[in-house]
Amino acid sequence: MKSVWQKIHILSGKLHIPSLPNWLIGILALIFILRIPSFFEPYYYGDEMVYMTLGQGVRQGVTLYKDIYDNKPPLLYLTAAVSGSLFWFKIILAFWNLVTIVFFYKLAKFLFEKDEKAQKLAIILFGLLTTLPLLEGLTINSEVFMIIFTILAFLILLKKDLKPRGVFLAGIFLGLGALFKMPAAFDAPVIVFYWLITEGPSNWKRILKNTLILVAGFAAPLLVTFIWYLFKGALPEYIKAAFLQNVGYLSSFRPGDVQKPFLVRNAPLLVRGFVTLAGTFILFIFRKKLSNKFILFSLWTIFTLFAVALSERPYPHYLIQTVAPISFLIAIFFTEKKLEQSLAVIPLALTLFVPVYYKFWLYPTASYYLRFVNFATLRETRTAYFNGFSPTTSRNYEIAQFLVTSSNVSDRVFMWGPDSAAVYALSKRLPPIKYVVDYHILENSTKAQEAENIASNPPKFIILTSDNPYTELLPLIKQKYFLINTIGNANVYSRSAFPAAE
Repeated sequence: MKSVWQKIHILSGKLHIPSLPNWLIGILALIFILRIPSFFEPYYYGDEMVYMTLGQGVRQGVTLYKDIYDNKPPLLYLTAAVSGSLFWFKIILAFWNLVTIVFFYKLAKFLFEKDEKAQKLAIILFGLLTTLPLLEGLTINSEVFMIIFTILAFLILLKKDLKPRGVFLAGIFLGLGALFKMPAAFDAPVIVFYWLITEGPSNWKRILKNTLILVAGFAAPLLVTFIWYLFKGALPEYIKAAFLQNVGYLSSFRPGDVQKPFLVRNAPLLVRGFVTLAGTFILFIFRKKLSNKFILFSLWTIFTLFAVALSERPYPHYLIQTVAPISFLIAIFFTEKKLEQSLAVIPLALTLFVPVYYKFWLYPTASYYLRFVNFATLRETRTAYFNGFSPTTSRNYEIAQFLVTSSNVSDRVFMWGPDSAAVYALSKRLPPIKYVVDYHILENSTKAQEAENIASNPPKFIILTSDNPYTELLPLIKQKYFLINTIGNANVYSRSAFPAAE
């Protein structure tokens, strides 16, 4: 066994791969094993299906936001386009996470220096919390992708011999994180306030200069995307979808508050902002009694919790953004024998308070792996395993198979209901309108308007289910379509008159 490790280290040296300790390689191996069941998941999870559908749109040459819509920045959709299938998307996510853990190890080694016990504990916690189903670590979400850029930025920004080009590069990394999801932008103020607290207001000129350079670096990748979509004729749609609509997203989980006065409607957000600034001010007051790393971890926790609670939505993958500083704080709590061991309880308690107060969902972990073991050992059939994720999974696969055998990739199809994106992603067929799922239409348009848009560009097939009626489409169906197939509770209508071949 020893000779195997020696050969691995020799090979890594020839390939210029950084040498990693054996214990870290063991952790990486464990994390990869824990991710293996995700490679066999069916097409079912709503957000993943939207990403895959937009990725398919990119592969077919349509323009994001203008021709096909979702409300996130483009990098996640481009990654979906590169992957081409859910299996390869999960593989990319797995290796992305492993690389993230390696850079997190480098940050832990820098911050904890020779305290290997703290390094190990932080890395184990980080690896597990960004992987286990508990916080949707196995699910494709922007948070798992974007945290590597914050870690890379901090590896640069925490150096003592910081150069302007390093600050600019760190800003670029933070900007790339924001192009996966905008809440990543809240990691940028962490370092600015860290400078103010640890270096003091007397160095305000240097801090201001570095802050401006950091902002310029952050803006650079965003500016590139603005230019790209300007030339694609989709800049207004891009800005509205990926940036402006996310402002309204903050209160969308409290729709009843929309008509209330501004201060009343945004009172929870203002309170959270006050708590964030108050926590920062307290760290400044007691800065001489605290270590720099404790200040960093506390600031990082406070600002990521603010980002996590922005929309007040209880989705557990939001919490992944705060896993890095929490892992460090827990490492301090269990390994350091001084005052900060006790003080770590304060930000950790705040971290516990947020998901409890906002009633964040948590996903089962043990049962997830037990079900996979039963499937892998043939004690559960493929159909039963797939339907365990969603009762409509097998039906969606049947619909998609029908579309694949009955149409060309260029043919448009339309399905109404929460499973539409799964059918589009499985069949690699796109809708005749820009909206992919039902809530896109309900939040950004109307069923009547989109029925008119569909009528002006009638798809080859329309699929309606008995539990999701679309009465506005019935006149079009009656005039130009006939029922060709019934799959489960889904009726598949085919266009009765096709354009003549050229």
